[in-house]
Amino acid sequence: MTREKGGFSVWVSAVVFTVLNFLTSRNRYLGLENVPADGGALIVANHISYLDPAHTALYVYRGRRVPRFLAKHSLWKIPVFGRILIASGQIPVYRDSADAQQSLRDGIEALGKGKVVVIYPEGTISRDPEGWPMQSRTGVARLALSSDVPVIPVVHWGTREIYDHYNKKFRPLPRTTVTVKAGPPIDLSAYRGRPLDATILREVTDHVMSEVRDLLAEVRGGVAPTEFYKRVDR
Repeated sequence: MTREKGGFSVWVSAVVFTVLNFLTSRNRYLGLENVPADGGALIVANHISYLDPAHTALYVYRGRRVPRFLAKHSLWKIPVFGRILIASGQIPVYRDSADAQQSLRDGIEALGKGKVVVIYPEGTISRDPEGWPMQSRTGVARLALSSDVPVIPVVHWGTREIYDHYNKKFRPLPRTTVTVKAGPPIDLSAYRGRPLDATILREVTDHVMSEVRDLLAEVRGGVAPTEFYKRVDR
């Protein structure tokens, strides 16, 4: 299987993330067979640490694909890093603005062109004290239902042990085992073809995130809560 071409900026990012992950973690990457070898795919992931994107990127890259992240537009303002985001085809998200819908259109366009798009539907790091997914934004449902591509749940566990942003804890050593696992595609056939109103978008979002939550419970070896932690935007 040949590697999807991503250009120099993707290669540089892969090198940087590889070094970062080697210095701080022992990686346990499972379920890569669930990431399509070609064609569009929507990766739906939980979010517990700012280190998650580095692991998601390397995970997808290990599957010989190039990830396109839906990420906060403020990251594009960071010198050098912003230029890398542009060059590697990442997708800025403009929340609560006139440009918000453009982010979804760009994501749908990338999926239609056969790209792998990564989204963290919670929109930020989970505030759940136990690290379970919060109630998520419905943009993921619009992406999933507006594109005829596999929707793949992916979970991270262990990254918060290295960097816990809310509690201001950074513990790079000793190296922590970080697990990233993809599950099989989520069956959304019952929802396709229906009008995209607020009810269906919420239902699909919760269904997708329930699959993510159950996969996380499998990785953690525990029992997932039955309700999503209610988000508080700050």
